[in-house]
Amino acid sequence: MDDASALYLGLISGTSADGIDAALVRFENNTPQLVDALTHPWPDDLRARILAVAQDETRLDLDAYGRLDVAIGQCFADASQQLLARNPALAASVRAIGSHGQTLRHRPSGEFPFTLQVGDPSVIAERCGIDVVADFRRADVAAGGQGAPLLPAVHAMLLGRGDAVRVVLNLGGIANITVLDPAGKVFGFDTGPANGLMDAWHLRHRGAAYDANGAFAASGRVDETLLDALLADPYFELPPPKSTGREHFHLAWLEHHPGVAGLSPADVQATLLELSARSIADAIDRHAPSAVDVLACGGGVHNAVLMARLGERLGTRALASTAAHGVDPDYLEAVAFAWLARQRLLGLPGNLPAVTGARGPRVLGALYPAPR
Repeated sequence: MDDASALYLGLISGTSADGIDAALVRFENNTPQLVDALTHPWPDDLRARILAVAQDETRLDLDAYGRLDVAIGQCFADASQQLLARNPALAASVRAIGSHGQTLRHRPSGEFPFTLQVGDPSVIAERCGIDVVADFRRADVAAGGQGAPLLPAVHAMLLGRGDAVRVVLNLGGIANITVLDPAGKVFGFDTGPANGLMDAWHLRHRGAAYDANGAFAASGRVDETLLDALLADPYFELPPPKSTGREHFHLAWLEHHPGVAGLSPADVQATLLELSARSIADAIDRHAPSAVDVLACGGGVHNAVLMARLGERLGTRALASTAAHGVDPDYLEAVAFAWLARQRLLGLPGNLPAVTGARGPRVLGALYPAPR
């Protein structure tokens, strides 16, 4: 298939595991352009299993791990097929599927650094009849990098500006920032929690997967003592490159702080929202002090209370959704993994060593061919 006419399909479920985002992408002058996208819901029981494992509440034996890997792969295949069925005239033009998978562990530091994303790519290739590229992060980790974030290269292509420093802020389960300067330099890292802790706390106390529009947080009051204790976590002071995930910032981490037990659930939620806003703004103040604006993407852009607090914390810096610049905030990550799949097939690097800390550029991902 001529790559100039080829489409790519990107898949990702983030640390919040709130659904599988699927994006159909074409490339114009090597720049990704979104054609169509959707979010495929997780079955409730499977999402509960994913979160229990990711938060270290459940340990898996090898059989349970194998079953979970295939079950997640089946759901990723379902998401792909749903999007392809909506675009039947384009399905034959899809050259490859780029599947991020579902992160269960991310430990890029220590004696044996590793990162683990599951969702059997062979299942996706077999079900969809399309080549799949997956396992994007491990080559960067093997090269001494963090394996994350991988979005900054796409942020630079789609959202860079030539006259001033800009920050692109991804508000997923974990927040990460990309700093873009007019000279073309790109820098970024995970700042800490965005939605993940709030989602988990809201699910426990309100029974819904997320705090719609921040209403639960808005009903409480920030407890400054708890906030200071949470902000004292050493991660926030670590220098970049750095990355983190639910294996660090989870409910057990929160409840380790004794002040939680004496507060109402709403006050804890308000404090968690302030933790996200404060830690993000502090990271921008420290590492991008000359930034003039911040463009936000990810599920957190729909939390009006979080966006309002971020706007207040960012001071004179303008805060807007990436939608204001023609980039869908809900599917930017899925677009990025379509781009990464294309990079792999073209034999081109997908990482930015200045972001991840890897020893050099690396071609990312492994190829899982479709049946011929």
